[in-house]
Amino acid sequence: MDLSSWNEEIEALRRGKDRFFAEHWQSPIPPEKRTSFKGLKYFPPDPNYRFEIPLHEHEKKESLQITDTGGNVREYIRWGEFRFKIDDKELKLQAYKDEPGEKRLFVPFRDKTNGKETYGAGRYIDLDEDRDKTVEGKWILDFNKAYNPWCAYSENYVCPFVPPENWLSVPIYAGEKNFEE
Repeated sequence: MDLSSWNEEIEALRRGKDRFFAEHWQSPIPPEKRTSFKGLKYFPPDPNYRFEIPLHEHEKKESLQITDTGGNVREYIRWGEFRFKIDDKELKLQAYKDEPGEKRLFVPFRDKTNGKETYGAGRYIDLDEDRDKTVEGKWILDFNKAYNPWCAYSENYVCPFVPPENWLSVPIYAGEKNFEE
């Protein structure tokens, strides 16, 4: 991995998201607050929170029901598990799909920064097979791309809660921080 180009990619993603949130009609920032929107807050890009790791696909793909902030129940498929280390701690996160043929993985997580530096209910990482899978078949799990669900910006959105199996016992000092109006 070329650190310079990776860092520029992270910064470009962040600039694009800020522009979308400030200008786009589909922005989760309420229209009356967009003119004063100065951009989101992030931890500095840190390559120590970027992993190229295999997805340990579950043999038996069980359904999991996750409640969202609106009280609705959403069904996901427990597709596989990522295993990695942070600060010498063995960690794992479940990756979910909406349907078996989907090429995307949904990785919601909570960590020790929630409610302090980051959104209290947790953050998400979306992985796309075409973008986030290496030619060797590993996935790029990059916490620098972790983002707040849209319900963090407006009560007009509902978002799935992070299942307890994806609550990490360490802080993740990467990705998006709390939204400050």
